[in-house]
Amino acid sequence: MNLHQFRFVLEAVRRNLNLTEAAKALYTSQPGVSKAILELEDELGIDIFARHGKRIKRVTEPGHEVLRSIEIIMREVSNLKRIGAQFATQDSGTLSIAATHTQARYVLPAAVAKLRHAYPKVSISLHQGAPEQVARMLLDDVADIGIATEALADHPELITLPCYDWQHALVLPTGHPLLERERIALEDLAQVPLITYHPSYTGRSRIDQAFAQRQLKPHIVLDAIDSDVIKTYVKLGLGVGIVAEMAMQGDERSPDLVSRPLGYLFGHNVSRVAFKRGAYLRQFVLRFAEFLSERLSRELIHKAMLGGGTDYEL
Repeated sequence: MNLHQFRFVLEAVRRNLNLTEAAKALYTSQPGVSKAILELEDELGIDIFARHGKRIKRVTEPGHEVLRSIEIIMREVSNLKRIGAQFATQDSGTLSIAATHTQARYVLPAAVAKLRHAYPKVSISLHQGAPEQVARMLLDDVADIGIATEALADHPELITLPCYDWQHALVLPTGHPLLERERIALEDLAQVPLITYHPSYTGRSRIDQAFAQRQLKPHIVLDAIDSDVIKTYVKLGLGVGIVAEMAMQGDERSPDLVSRPLGYLFGHNVSRVAFKRGAYLRQFVLRFAEFLSERLSRELIHKAMLGGGTDYEL
């Protein structure tokens, strides 16, 4: 058995048992993938996949056990490569970060600048996507570290830790009638056109839950994945916006917009950082996490990676 066979099996599962797609992803031929998997099954003496004719239909019960072992082996192979890179070049390499648009725009810049100053030979590869895409990039070893508010904690294959707390903020044009109210109520927001995040982004679920609990139906005229886009349409007069508070902090570029905190209506959110369970983290990855938040010391991260306690105990 060999690593190529292991990669073919894993890619077949990732591609929903479509060997043609697996072959394309691995830049090889479909017959070659099929042959390698059959040879591995013959060597193990079990069927990893159940077939109907020549088509793979599902993973067998022993196949699930084989997959678990293959995932461990491939993870350790990746760790060996990282260890080699770590000790061959202590202060250089590439830090791959997966983040949502809001995190990439408003949270990461300061930490990235600090890392570049501390490790000038380290290059940054920044991948942006939806929270579930951030999780998938970690699981697929595309990223070393991920940061998002949703989805990360839903994957047991990831180690996640709280990074920082935040609340939503209301964004209004200067002179908007709602600014005359001392305390804006949920009922007030239900009466005006709203512009906010797509349902899978940046705490949108809390917004929806708050309205639902009061049996109110918000009039959302536009949703987006980017805070700057939301603010742009507020400036155009399409409605009032609900964004993450960090999207309004120190924003001198929008003197015609005013913000009001909405934590008392929608509660507080927790953005989390995540690492793939069992991954070897190079020193500059740990240092970057420390730059992101005072909560994230390398000692705490090492303890979490070893399975020491819940994130709140840590």
